[in-house]
Amino acid sequence: MILKLLPILITLILLNGCNKPVNCIESDTLIFNTKIYTANDTYPEAEAVAVKNKNIVFVGSNKEAKAYKCGDVSMLDLEGMFVYPGFIDSHAHVKGIGYRELNLNLQGIDSLKEMLTVVEIYSNSKEPGEWVVGRGWIEKNWPEARFPTMGELDRFSNDRPVVLERADGHAILVNSYALNLAGIDFNTKDPQGGAINRDSNGNPNGLLVDKATLLVEKLIPKKTLKQDKEALEIAIAESLRLGWTQLHDAGSPYADFEILEEIKLEGNLNLRIQFYVSDGPDALKMLEEGTIIDPQHFLSARGIKLYADGAIGSRGAAFLEKYHDYDTSGFLIFEKGKTMPKLIEALKKGIQIETHAIGDKGNQITLDWYEDAFSLVRKDERLIENPRWRIEHAQNIQPEDQLRYKEMDIIASMQPSHAIGDLHFAEKRLGLERLENAYVWRSLLNQGVRVVGGSDAPVEIGDPRIEFKAAIGRKDLDGFYAEGWHLEEAVERQDALKMFTKWASYSVFEEDIKGTVEVGKLADFTIFSKDLMTIPEEDIMSSEVVMTIVGGKIVYSR
Repeated sequence: MILKLLPILITLILLNGCNKPVNCIESDTLIFNTKIYTANDTYPEAEAVAVKNKNIVFVGSNKEAKAYKCGDVSMLDLEGMFVYPGFIDSHAHVKGIGYRELNLNLQGIDSLKEMLTVVEIYSNSKEPGEWVVGRGWIEKNWPEARFPTMGELDRFSNDRPVVLERADGHAILVNSYALNLAGIDFNTKDPQGGAINRDSNGNPNGLLVDKATLLVEKLIPKKTLKQDKEALEIAIAESLRLGWTQLHDAGSPYADFEILEEIKLEGNLNLRIQFYVSDGPDALKMLEEGTIIDPQHFLSARGIKLYADGAIGSRGAAFLEKYHDYDTSGFLIFEKGKTMPKLIEALKKGIQIETHAIGDKGNQITLDWYEDAFSLVRKDERLIENPRWRIEHAQNIQPEDQLRYKEMDIIASMQPSHAIGDLHFAEKRLGLERLENAYVWRSLLNQGVRVVGGSDAPVEIGDPRIEFKAAIGRKDLDGFYAEGWHLEEAVERQDALKMFTKWASYSVFEEDIKGTVEVGKLADFTIFSKDLMTIPEEDIMSSEVVMTIVGGKIVYSR
């Protein structure tokens, strides 16, 4: 009898195995009953998406998704919520994000008086001789509208060194104690690529710009590996909370990469990171050993970060003409004799180059040197035909050089929040005329240049909502914009979305595996409580991150 029933039992098992209906399509997770913006022009919107083994296996309607509502699938009904491809910060400083939370954080302080009070209270908690280190001050919105002075720090810190980094990361203010420790005085010469600011008598006034900051910073006790790891772990958690699924780390030492590898081995790297090694000894190591590409797409080191100039706020960005409010045109940080061999070797080794360039001269020189390298290394000598080299910030570009971005196929890696912050002082620094060439997102896009979006955290807050809002409105968070601020350079919302998803993936050679919601791609999603593509501009900051999903795994949930 049992033998007679065996064929029937086998048939039932095959048809209903694990309680699945006959038409069941297996998946691990089904997201449905929502609105999905795919960043895919052929299928821009959907209602449901299914995930299997970290990848997307279905994108479509709620009706079509019924075939996936079976078996052991985890179902996420996201009614009233909005799904986007995972947001990517194309320019951030990962460890710096963590140390912003661990050190004295001066970001968001509204006046010089308040900043000095905060520093004094923090300084009083330290022992004599102990270093007081902070970051994040910026004078652009202060009623005093000026840099702090060394004398104001000396008033409460004559027995300990104080180092306060400006938000842009290109200048520090130090007290007399720190200057004396570094041996900086009237006779000290400016280093190549830096400036020691001075008073009317030629004495250092405590403000050190770009490479001059190293004269003091090299004396600060180094952080331990344990402290660095803690900072990186904090940065990872904070980035996921904000909705980022990947960060492009814009210039760090190899030691940080090794710590991130350790975090990954421990199973705690839930944020994808593309790592760029800072110029210097570590860059030479990469040129010798080559890139490190992670087959799991979590931690790769594929490029080198170079530095052409400084920042506009601290007047270190290199311009073709002098600043409007100071007798300087900025300065170049890198030197051609040292840079060209690196560019040539990078082309031959398939190593991506990204260069910090803010002023119009900084951008022009970077393009010149890129072009020289391309002409010196024939295509048949290159490991990669299209090396996808980038220029970071690209804040002020002459019209003829904007054309060269397209002609040379250079990626413009830009941070919209810089524009809404700089608008408070850029006219003072540059004059109205040069603002026509500032933060030219739309002009570059119109010419066919790929523009990718980032935040430059911790220089800026690092919130994707701020970056998206700035890109589409070109106004600060209060809706303010200045004279001559060229609102026509704002971008459409679909383009803003692609800046932080599709095009950001292209900029690191990953457009085939992520950046859009398409079958076969990695299941990275950022989910917001409101529709960023339709709500009024002023409501964007009230939209909250509901969930961050990386590789099909919920890594943050509100």
